[in-house]
Amino acid sequence: MTVVMEKPETATAGEPPAGPARGISRPAALAAILVVWLVLFAVLRGKQTLTLAAADLTGLHHWFNDVNDSVGANRNSNPVFLYFFNEIRLVIDTLVTFVQELIAQPSAGRPLPQIGWLGVVAVAGYVSWAVGNWRVALLAVAGFTFLGLQGLWQESMDTLALTVSAVFVALLFAIPIGVWAGLSDRVDRIVTPFLDFMQTMPTFVYLAPLTLFFLIGPASATIATLVYAAPPAIRITAHAIRTVPRTTVEAADSLGATRRQSLTKVLLPMSKRTVVMGVNQTIMAALAMVTIAALIDAPGLGKTVVQALQSLDVGTAFNAGLAIVVLAIVLDRVTTAASTRAETARGSRNRFLAWRRPLLGAGAAVTAVLVYLSHTYVWAAEFPGDGGTGSAVSSGADHVTTWAQDHLSGLTNGIRDALTTGLLNPFQTLLTDSPWWLVGAALVALAVVLGGWRSGVTTAVCVGLLVGTGLWSDSMTTLASTVVATVLVMLLGVGFGVWMGRSALADRLVRPTLDAAQVMPPFVYLVPFLALFGATRFTAIVAAVVYAAPVAMKIVADGVRNVPATTVEAATAAGCNTWQIITKVQLPMARGALTLATNQGLIYVLAMVVVGGLVGAGALGYDVVAGFSQGELYGKGLAAGLAIVLLGVMFDRITQAAARRTSA
Repeated sequence: MTVVMEKPETATAGEPPAGPARGISRPAALAAILVVWLVLFAVLRGKQTLTLAAADLTGLHHWFNDVNDSVGANRNSNPVFLYFFNEIRLVIDTLVTFVQELIAQPSAGRPLPQIGWLGVVAVAGYVSWAVGNWRVALLAVAGFTFLGLQGLWQESMDTLALTVSAVFVALLFAIPIGVWAGLSDRVDRIVTPFLDFMQTMPTFVYLAPLTLFFLIGPASATIATLVYAAPPAIRITAHAIRTVPRTTVEAADSLGATRRQSLTKVLLPMSKRTVVMGVNQTIMAALAMVTIAALIDAPGLGKTVVQALQSLDVGTAFNAGLAIVVLAIVLDRVTTAASTRAETARGSRNRFLAWRRPLLGAGAAVTAVLVYLSHTYVWAAEFPGDGGTGSAVSSGADHVTTWAQDHLSGLTNGIRDALTTGLLNPFQTLLTDSPWWLVGAALVALAVVLGGWRSGVTTAVCVGLLVGTGLWSDSMTTLASTVVATVLVMLLGVGFGVWMGRSALADRLVRPTLDAAQVMPPFVYLVPFLALFGATRFTAIVAAVVYAAPVAMKIVADGVRNVPATTVEAATAAGCNTWQIITKVQLPMARGALTLATNQGLIYVLAMVVVGGLVGAGALGYDVVAGFSQGELYGKGLAAGLAIVLLGVMFDRITQAAARRTSA
């Protein structure tokens, strides 16, 4: 008998060597967790769900109410409030009142502000020209004039006043801290976790705690805004300082420059463009927060939008939302032009550049004359007309809404019912009707599989604290809406992102729209979908998808574009078709970008879903809104804000850890 000896198999390049079977794969582990969860759900459904009725309060909620009452009773006698919080509020209130009286509100016995509409438009145009170029100056003049034609001049100026005040104070602290963090590794390590935490918190969350210490009104709205808007400036300034070439700094040191000279003559000038982009991001964040701060009695366009949303007045909400968009676009374009003006001027051969300084001097004189006229004469102080353009916009929006409801209700209701019945309701039922400990165990297990043991520990702590808030069921409802919306965001993100990453033409066509979409504050997204879908949780989900999709698309596009061209060419030479190249090469090699897109999508979606509490989304967003409007529910609203923070931290930690493991 002949014995045939088989040749032992050898590992090919790129494969692990033969050996004992390794542990269970990640997809298999995820599938096992879901199967066990579903089996136990079928057995234990409806038990230990920790449901809390809308009007019911827990001991924690009562304690928060007692703290609020105690603070209110002792605000003018407690030294901490007398000499700290009240003083801060007084300083901010003085600043805000000064800016409001300058451009928005009657002042010093005058029936009109110190600078009327003509002066404000002139100053806006001149400043835009001075820091940018004549194109953005024309945009600023046209944009501010349009605000008046809408009949929303005073509301727009109130919003601008609060934004300017908040940005001014935020930059006083943010830029020095950013410079310090850029120069010191130790400071950077200390500051970064706080910035990460602050930037994962939705805008709603800042409001309730600050009203406890600073009451409601323009001052507390400005404080909330500056706290929310400062992190981008700190982070981007630190990054700008750190990215200055080390050789340049060493050259300055070798020439005998002191530390102060290196900072003022080398580091700051060379990082100017990036720092200005940080200012741009701070302004955009401040404008978004000022509009939402209408919930704590901030004046301006946000209050008009909130009141219109609460009364389902789509026309008024659309008109005010359009004004917010116009203001956002003007501020964004002006600051963006300011960041690139020096480079643009160096590369330009425009002969008028030699006359720039004399022309700026002449422009300053004309601006001063127009400011004087607006201070002196009523026709130049009070915007003329009765806001006919705004009335036409509101009426048009109402007519479009009526038409859509009459002719598209079958389509929109079909889409809403299909997604709600087929996806949202089953997933929400799984989360809310499972025992709380089962959901918590499943979340911890998923966190461990996706992000590792540290993510699991963080998730376990967040789950325990969510139970402690007394709002477990509402938290799971918000979680369901957030996850469903994020799935839709990633479907759009991958689809458009791959297209943009593979086609330069597609990127040039789509990216400007995405950039414009990211300028708009969250409130604005609710209005059109309120007209289409009515006041339901689905409205908040669709608005969240549209709000979060642009950032996911851009991240995925950049990830696909960064796949080495040689790798794609090798796959093409091997006979792969387009679908195989995308699914077998580009997407697998862009896993890190996909995970980062998921992280950002979750954070953006969560922020928008809770804002959707204004249009029937319910759950934690509604709890926060109810806490502002009903004193006996203040404690519950504060607990809801804490629950939103915990969800944000949990999402962020899991997805960031997963991104690190994917790219490792």
